Amino acid sequence: MFNEPSTNLTFIFLEEAKTAFVALDASLNLIYANPASEQLLSQSKQRLYQQNLKTLAEQFHFSTDSIENLLGEKSSFTENEITLLVDGHPLLINLSASYLGLKTEEYVIIEMRGIDQQKRISQVHYQEHQQKAAQELVRGLAHEIKNPLGGLRGAAQLLESELPNPELKEFTQIIIEQADRLSALVNRLLGPQKIGTKSIHNIHSVLEKVRKLVNLDLPNNVTIQMDYDPSIPDFEMQTDLLQQAFLNIVQNAVQALQNEQGEHTVTLRTRTAHQITINGLPQRLATEVKIIDTGPGIPEHLRNTLFYPMVTGRKDGTGLGLSIAQELIKQHHGRIEFNSAKGLTEFAIYLPM
Repeated sequence: MFNEPSTNLTFIFLEEAKTAFVALDASLNLIYANPASEQLLSQSKQRLYQQNLKTLAEQFHFSTDSIENLLGEKSSFTENEITLLVDGHPLLINLSASYLGLKTEEYVIIEMRGIDQQKRISQVHYQEHQQKAAQELVRGLAHEIKNPLGGLRGAAQLLESELPNPELKEFTQIIIEQADRLSALVNRLLGPQKIGTKSIHNIHSVLEKVRKLVNLDLPNNVTIQMDYDPSIPDFEMQTDLLQQAFLNIVQNAVQALQNEQGEHTVTLRTRTAHQITINGLPQRLATEVKIIDTGPGIPEHLRNTLFYPMVTGRKDGTGLGLSIAQELIKQHHGRIEFNSAKGLTEFAIYLPM
């Protein structure tokens, strides 16, 4: 039968705290957790009290080095924007840990604050503003490049028709081929400008097309898993554009996993989201599509500019896949966001129904 540790009386003043507090004893066993910590970590006190720092760290995927040093140093520290994995989902928190000495007892007090949703919304608005500016710049440059490319190709074709020596046509063909390659890149930079006619479709039929396409060239160490909610109703969409958006994200995930050691998965998950805000507009009902991989995570230096055109973490990448995906989701009045940590990266797409 479960018994709460007697030391709870020491921390009774934390019971009503709005932020999560846990306490560890000198052996780094968890001996107190307030109600806010139960809610934040999605665990009951009974389960939390059976754990120590090591098992907590393994469960929620965070480093214990700084916390372990507190007892010896009798100090405190704060770390911002730490990612915990709670129920398989990334959770961003600010963490503070302090040494507490009471008579013959020593404790480590850990405070965890979930990062305010408003801050995240502000960050999203800032990133969207910066991305829009970057897209406009790239599109302006692409337009400037497109016209001279057409003239270059036309001139090469005229020159080819006037060349007396057929062997010299090899060089004009190189010019034409390279002009075509650059023209295709420019068209991708310009991206889709206007959505076509929408019709009623099922989101799972779109995702299944994506799954089948990716399975054609799937690395041996990667498995695609489905976790669909069959109750999601059909709604209006442009299937080709949504398929392209999802395909870009899934292919990025697969490419991030193909050179990793061990077996990995990419999960396609759908759920219904109720009463959420998308792009500043309240939505009574929305479809939530999550693309989750077990890879190395997105490098820290790319996270603030991830959806910018020409931003990539791969040597052979163009940096256009996520930028185009975001544009296609926006054309469906939807929102795309991500969370990433080592071992789990999650892209969430919300589409109003």
